[in-house]
Amino acid sequence: MNRPVMIENFLRPPRSASAIIADAVRFAGLLSVAIAAIWFELTDAGVLALTLPALVIPRFLGARPAFDIVCGVTVLVAAWSNIADLYRTYPAWDIPMHFLCTGVLAALGYLAAGRLHVVPLPGAPDYRRRTGVVVTTAFGLALSAVWEMIEWLGAVFVDTIFVAYDDTIGDMAVGGAGSILAGILVARVRLTAETDVSRDDTPVRRAR
Repeated sequence: MNRPVMIENFLRPPRSASAIIADAVRFAGLLSVAIAAIWFELTDAGVLALTLPALVIPRFLGARPAFDIVCGVTVLVAAWSNIADLYRTYPAWDIPMHFLCTGVLAALGYLAAGRLHVVPLPGAPDYRRRTGVVVTTAFGLALSAVWEMIEWLGAVFVDTIFVAYDDTIGDMAVGGAGSILAGILVARVRLTAETDVSRDDTPVRRAR
């Protein structure tokens, strides 16, 4: 998929109720950053700003609206949980957030790699289900490692974030489990919009 087509995907008006909801989630993300900047601290606004790429990239990639919504809601809940101090108040809340966030972002990473022709998209003639599972899991483990590095940097230079060896390994293990599940979904569930774009950038209709 070339750059003009990705821009076309982003600018295309919503064509279903679920697409409208996905755009509403995107707007909620922008509104969240503004609210945090005005009524909370700038670091809180920065945390919410980190969600913006995950909110807009699905539209560029022509993601299925349902997957778009899940991705946006998951990252926003994870970010607001940090601002609401839920991770300190309820330490176990960290587990489902790492599981879900890593899974949806790993699946989004596979879709992005597919659009860039790095890996075959589901439904392509050269696609194999095991490719979706293995590559998505690898993306998830890599994202887990990067996230733990970001937490370490935050603990050292920004705020008193709790970082410990057991916590780090546990978070990566949970994220890896989430990415395995995401890989299975990538292999078996359509993540692209029903009206998709083929490798030669000609619109095609995908089967459900």
